[in-house]
Amino acid sequence: MSQGNATTIRVPEMGLVVLVGVSGSGKSHFARRHFKPTQVVSSDYCRGVVSDDENDQSATGDAFDLLHYIVRKRLRRGLLTVVDATNVQPKARESLLRIAKDHDVLSVAIVLDVPERVAADRNAARPERSHLPDHVVPRQRRELRRGLRALQSREFKRSYVLEGTEAIDAATIVHEKAWNDKRELTGPFDVIGDVHGCRAELEELLGDLGYEIERDALGRAAGANHPGGRTAVFVGDLVDRGPDSPGVLRLVMGMVAAGQALCVSGNHEAKLVKALRGRKVRVAHGLAESLEQLAAEPDDFRAGALAFMDGLISHYVLDDGRLVVAHAGLKEDYQGRASGRVRSFALYGDTTGETDEYGLPVRYPWARDYRGRAMVVYGHTPIPVPEWINNTICLDTGAVFGGRLTALRYPERELVSVAARQVWYEPTRPLEVPAAAPAGGHRESDVLKIEDVLETEGVQTGLLGRVAVRHENAVAALEVMSRFAVDPRWLLYLPPTMAPAGGRSEARTGGAAVAGGSGGSSPQNDTDTSKVPGVLEHPAEALAAYRDAGVERVACEEKHMGSRAVVVVCRDEGVAAERFGVDDGTTGAVYTRTGRSFFRDPALTRGVLDRLRAAIGAAGLWDELETGWLALDCELLPWSAKAMDLIRTQYAATGAAAGAALPMASDALAAAAARGLDVGALRDRVDRRAANAGLFRDAYARYCWTIDGLDGIRLAPFQVLAGEGTPWAMRRGHDWHMAVAERLAAADGSGLLQATEWFEVDLASERSVAEVTKWWEKRTADGAEGMVVKPLGPVPEERKVQPGVKCRGREYLRIIYGPDYTEPANLERLRRRSLGRKRSLAMREHALGQEALTRLAGGEPLWRVHQAVFAVLALESEPVDPRL
Repeated sequence: MSQGNATTIRVPEMGLVVLVGVSGSGKSHFARRHFKPTQVVSSDYCRGVVSDDENDQSATGDAFDLLHYIVRKRLRRGLLTVVDATNVQPKARESLLRIAKDHDVLSVAIVLDVPERVAADRNAARPERSHLPDHVVPRQRRELRRGLRALQSREFKRSYVLEGTEAIDAATIVHEKAWNDKRELTGPFDVIGDVHGCRAELEELLGDLGYEIERDALGRAAGANHPGGRTAVFVGDLVDRGPDSPGVLRLVMGMVAAGQALCVSGNHEAKLVKALRGRKVRVAHGLAESLEQLAAEPDDFRAGALAFMDGLISHYVLDDGRLVVAHAGLKEDYQGRASGRVRSFALYGDTTGETDEYGLPVRYPWARDYRGRAMVVYGHTPIPVPEWINNTICLDTGAVFGGRLTALRYPERELVSVAARQVWYEPTRPLEVPAAAPAGGHRESDVLKIEDVLETEGVQTGLLGRVAVRHENAVAALEVMSRFAVDPRWLLYLPPTMAPAGGRSEARTGGAAVAGGSGGSSPQNDTDTSKVPGVLEHPAEALAAYRDAGVERVACEEKHMGSRAVVVVCRDEGVAAERFGVDDGTTGAVYTRTGRSFFRDPALTRGVLDRLRAAIGAAGLWDELETGWLALDCELLPWSAKAMDLIRTQYAATGAAAGAALPMASDALAAAAARGLDVGALRDRVDRRAANAGLFRDAYARYCWTIDGLDGIRLAPFQVLAGEGTPWAMRRGHDWHMAVAERLAAADGSGLLQATEWFEVDLASERSVAEVTKWWEKRTADGAEGMVVKPLGPVPEERKVQPGVKCRGREYLRIIYGPDYTEPANLERLRRRSLGRKRSLAMREHALGQEALTRLAGGEPLWRVHQAVFAVLALESEPVDPRL
């Protein structure tokens, strides 16, 4: 294409543009005028990068290695890339065309053809080009002329020749979206599986989906519209095998023409087009029926049907890239791209090159390895029930074979289907029954791979951006998860750590957070700990920190001294099998902050789940929350239920040693004093340490009591994490969660569930602050651990606000810091602790937890949920030396 003084050059938004012209033809000026600087890859610039001299011809080989590397990286990322080099030799263009083909993008050549004298004068005017030998430009122009015909006819998808400076100056560039790029269409959609000539079933399905059928003068279905503004999307294979392929085409063509539907090509449409054009094809798999049915139609209908089918594209990318529809599916690398390879995959899928006992191709299960962001909806391979695998779903449920015709409502992820009127065509191969595939898209094969975390440079979260995971931390987390974790199908969330009270608000910052790093520890200051004498943590600092951050109200919740427990519970075994793919009779799990089963005895887990399930039912939450399962964040008491071994080996051993040694030391010092030695100060210190040791024993003993099976066990839920379709942790405030917890405790008749006392505090009210402070002081004086403070209502967007802080009592902290931490010197040292790393860790783990729940409730595949869960575990893991 060419010529004229006002050439319009159409370039793809994603593709390769190759500028061609002799030295001095104005390629760099043209590129600067029409393209962004970042889009242009110049051979001169690359030569300068590798040699510090853009005119060093000895560096040309390395320069083009670099140029090709940059082009590959940009095309892999789907970016428009413009190559500014002479490119007059076919070999140079072939290298670039090969790269474009490897990345399945369109290529465009723009030839700038100027007279030799113009090029020579321009080179002479540039000091760096003035030494160019006289023969270079004529030689380059001869090479360009020799290869111009091939360049225009065979090499590039499009080519433009701009002859003369006037044509070059007058040319305009128009950026074109790919035909398959419909990202601006956000739906809602109804994606419909393979119809194969089953017109009656299609009309019935459209009716069930809420569409109103439009009929022509002869009463035939010629279109359909949805009063709610929904759009139908057909996955192809409208024709062949069934009783009325022309009727299906008439209906779908009418919907597409009216903007009520989209349709991609199926392999049966592609084959039918060839047959109608008179090309030699094998008449099989229902093609004969379509040809016979179309032969009875008028010529204008056949011509219109042929044009319609011939114009169908391979796939559509919809809803800002969140949805891809292709007949046989499409792996991530091909989405939005255009090539014969892409079209072949979209029409036929990925095959191994083998055939089965029925003579049909053996298909490679590409969906099992799919890790793309977009949901891929496809058909092509008939199965008895829709099958979710890794955020992909097959909708071909064999309507023409006597199965069902199925549609997926998007974004609702609801399936609607109608039964076939009869068996219209006997299948060559019996329909394959897939492995159990739960409605949420989770399969056992979807479990996280280590590369899902390491190769994606971390986990992208909606709350805090990218949270990176260091390799050495991931290795340690992998060890824990692979050896000790519960069944991964239940491992849906890990709770975050919580920073202690004290500390100031922090400015919101962007960028990535790195697991295992310092997190940018804040400078030490006197607000990191309490100013109250003899106290390390106090409500004054916790409440002031939130007030300073712009928070108006907080919830102050009793902090139970137990062990954090996440409970996932299903309404029954059917929900467990359908939603989570667990068919071994278990209906949930109770696990710790590190993903380990809370109880060694499965009977205890079953008992907790049974009692909790009954309370949820009695409270009416299954129906109220419209879910068959719930995930709850809880505290399980007593502490000794999980930590008895730790108590025996660490806490009790310390207390016993102190109880044995310190009285003996005190007696010895008393005897020394009786002999007249001045040991009063030392004896006072030993006596204080003995008293502290007694307080230490009292501190941990308060949280230990005897249990017998479930007798003595208490479960205190404080947050509803998620249910089907809803991440409740983000949708409702802490006041709602506490109200639900109170309802559960009231509905429980077994004595398992325990309510949590809490207060709503108005931070602007001195009275409200004083009341909660008095409550905290009394509770901690009586031996309680303390409280957790959480923001209520919206938080300022410009600040990074802690999701919660813990404010613990003086005596409880002996368990954490040791019996003698209240000694003035020790307390002063602890006051100088920096909490920045802990705060950063809490924020990152909170963001990951929210991301896991969002993906879980959104029905994303399990490996996507596990990305965020695994990252939390990595943040909590000690790094493994990479040399080991």
